[in-house]
Amino acid sequence: MTPLAVIPSPTQGVWELGPFPIRAYALCIIAGIVLACWITERRWVARGGRPGEVLDIAVWAVPFGILGGRLYHVVTTPQPYFGEGGDPLRAFAIWEGGLGIWGAIALGAVGAWIACRRRGIPLPAFGDALAPGLLVAQAVGRLGNWFNNELYGGPTDLPWALRVHEWDGREAVLGADGQPVVLGTFHPTFLYELLWCLAAAAVVVWADRRFRLSHGRAFALCVALYCAGRFWIELLRTDPANTFFGIRLNVFTAVLVGLLAVASLVWQRGRPREVLDRTGGGDDGDTPTVAGEGPDEAPTGTDAGPSDRSRDRSHDTPGTP
Repeated sequence: MTPLAVIPSPTQGVWELGPFPIRAYALCIIAGIVLACWITERRWVARGGRPGEVLDIAVWAVPFGILGGRLYHVVTTPQPYFGEGGDPLRAFAIWEGGLGIWGAIALGAVGAWIACRRRGIPLPAFGDALAPGLLVAQAVGRLGNWFNNELYGGPTDLPWALRVHEWDGREAVLGADGQPVVLGTFHPTFLYELLWCLAAAAVVVWADRRFRLSHGRAFALCVALYCAGRFWIELLRTDPANTFFGIRLNVFTAVLVGLLAVASLVWQRGRPREVLDRTGGGDDGDTPTVAGEGPDEAPTGTDAGPSDRSRDRSHDTPGTP
């Protein structure tokens, strides 16, 4: 049955600018990183951090994250690179797509830790500032999968079905009539994840303002929400993947990482929010002053004293994600 309405897919994912290929996937990844840095900068400054520190940390975290994302993809999907007929050199072709968020977060955190340590910044506090921006970056990055006609689920005739073309890595394959070959209409799992990430980012921002999350709890909530969505979305996907007991490997990863995130939320419950004093100095190695503000579950209200209200101004700045 042909659906009455479908979501179209691009028929081209690479454009040539002279001798240089411009890849939609790479542009989406870059756009996501830029948005994440912008959101994190606003949140970090509102929490007492210095302007520009987010970019300094990103210089370390982003390359580590890209390397980690690629390593996770290659290790968990080795067949195209080391299997029969595979090309090991393609493991370095990041621009073709294939970045695993689990590896990106793991090694990206290592890069962020190195940068934070050099500047005397507590990593959990920075992670809390980063949390919603990370989800937005993942959402934007999923648009790259749309351009590549990949990451879709099973066949469907729902009104939001995704039309998918036969793909050769750069563009849709053309049939004898010169038109792109259509494989069919499928669940747009990339879109499900995109929308889930945006909704999760909004929840993190709300919870952070309402409960004054601290000591990595906003980041843990971000990870827990992402894992919950990735769990059911992964079960819908039909693209080739390694399995364990017939279940996609990423399903197990989502469950394990999600449980660890929930455990972190519970473990850090009730700890006071850090107060960052980053006003003095500017050299690497400066140690910020960190103090408590009271239980992070207590929302700011009219009963707050003058000192509490003065500290809350930066956190409650209108328009800050």
